[in-house]
Amino acid sequence: MNDEVTPAQTHAPHRSSDTSPGSESSPGSASPARIAVIGCGSIGGAMAAALDRAGFQVTVTARGAHLAAIQRDGLRMTGAFGEHVAHVQAVPVLDAAPDLAILTTKAQDAAAALADNAAWLRGVTLLVVQNGVEGPTTAHEAVDGASVLSGTSSIGANVPRPGVVDVTTPGPTVVCPGPGSDLTEARRVVSLLQSALPARAVENTDGVLWTKLVVNQVNALPAITGLSIQQTIADDRLRRVLVASMREAVRIAHDSGIRFGGAQGLDDSMLTVLAEAPAVTAEFVPLLLAQRMGDVPNTGSTLQSVVSGRPTEIDHLHGAVVRAAEQIGRRAPVNALLVRLVHEVENAARSVDGRPAFRTIDQVWAEVEDLL
Repeated sequence: MNDEVTPAQTHAPHRSSDTSPGSESSPGSASPARIAVIGCGSIGGAMAAALDRAGFQVTVTARGAHLAAIQRDGLRMTGAFGEHVAHVQAVPVLDAAPDLAILTTKAQDAAAALADNAAWLRGVTLLVVQNGVEGPTTAHEAVDGASVLSGTSSIGANVPRPGVVDVTTPGPTVVCPGPGSDLTEARRVVSLLQSALPARAVENTDGVLWTKLVVNQVNALPAITGLSIQQTIADDRLRRVLVASMREAVRIAHDSGIRFGGAQGLDDSMLTVLAEAPAVTAEFVPLLLAQRMGDVPNTGSTLQSVVSGRPTEIDHLHGAVVRAAEQIGRRAPVNALLVRLVHEVENAARSVDGRPAFRTIDQVWAEVEDLL
């Protein structure tokens, strides 16, 4: 069975019955499940606010002005999930064991966040919802005894100012077995999440993570040009670059034994067409993704990081394709070039008004044209 959807319930995933960090109240308790969201950024904030609205006892970890704003005024959610002010507990580091923990930090911040909170995660079900394909393994190695689940989210969101998360795309969350867990545990977590937001359980973990990785190919070009995802897909030349990077990722995955499916409305047959059909035919995939995003500009998380001056996840997105290619004795030149260009933009000096040193479409095309 590849896909499994279970009815909405509010009981917590099973954990050990002791009272040390990582223990829980007995399953079936009438009290709300305690959910910790580690990394209350755009995706984490959207999930936390939705879970609070559904009646769960939510704790979030955050930093700086964002933490202070949530502690003072609550976490305000706007946009596609509706309006809600979530009066969650906001802390820099967990101070109690949850029934379920959801890790939504940036991929490069995962190891530090897990180390900071490890004392309260032992024996806990830990759902890793991050970009890239290595997060669940990182979590499993960092926290002894945690039951790690893999997850992806199609929620589009951003943090326009501290304490506020704006949801632009109300996409689903997919939960898969991970290290130390199984499909039954994934179903339990989905049954909990479904009362708050769209969620489903899928058995094909690698296929889901790699499908999301292919979709996340939309991130590099906005970070390089400063345009939204929809704008980059609408441009004929940038769309050709995106198709080339997607085709490269799909071919590397297939050659690595990955079978796609279970996420983003894409399956293995569709992505095989993307990889093998003429390039102009393959453009149906990014055009479909743009259509699903709607009219509200989706900047993508990598561009958001560039604009805010934070390190990007590009090494865990396009960089993951490059590493996977090297592992099977192949190259991924388009993805490697996009990684380099994103790093050049994020590391370059900014203009007098603080604007990042984005490349023009002509400049991007001149760099990549010979690879297409």
